[in-house]
Amino acid sequence: MKVSVTTLTKGAYLIIEHTEALHVIDVNSGNRSNKANNQEDTAMEVNMIAAAEIARQLRLRDMGGIIVIDFIDMNSAENRKAVYEKMESEMKRDRARHKILPISRFGLMELTRQRVRPETNITTREENPDNLVEAPIQVIDAMASKLAQIEMREVYIHVHPFIESYLTKGFFSSIKKTWQKKFRKKIVVVPRDAFTMLEWKVMDKDNNAL
Repeated sequence: MKVSVTTLTKGAYLIIEHTEALHVIDVNSGNRSNKANNQEDTAMEVNMIAAAEIARQLRLRDMGGIIVIDFIDMNSAENRKAVYEKMESEMKRDRARHKILPISRFGLMELTRQRVRPETNITTREENPDNLVEAPIQVIDAMASKLAQIEMREVYIHVHPFIESYLTKGFFSSIKKTWQKKFRKKIVVVPRDAFTMLEWKVMDKDNNAL
């Protein structure tokens, strides 16, 4: 599975997961949740921005086959319809053949798209002043190796909110749940806004580094 992160405006972002069977795009509000009048307004605002960016990413990457978009849940059927119409409008400029289904009450939209050219894989990396740091998937592997060495029954992993979302909010199942079963310990993932995207620490409940 390949995963990349695309940032939107003012803290919102997309997590794009590529599997053999389909592509899954998860829409996240980031730090916008307390900036709108209520949760429904925030969801609507972010989903409308995400619809435009997702349509652009589909063309940019020429993603084909089955694509599932996990929009932020909206209670209003009117709002779900508005986001669906926004997606249809944005996809009109796509020359690839495609079909879009309305958003379900659980916030899921399904669409199919025929590729125009071989799919483009875009690797997301974060730059530091000296060089390109390791890709996020390598950080995940490093975390797993660290957890395997720790004998404590409860650990806390402090990470950037992007990585927290990837660890806990996967479309099919979260990596955190998989790790808890594999390593037989309680794992708490703590989002830290002050961390860089690939920065992480494993600690005990008293914030002592392990």
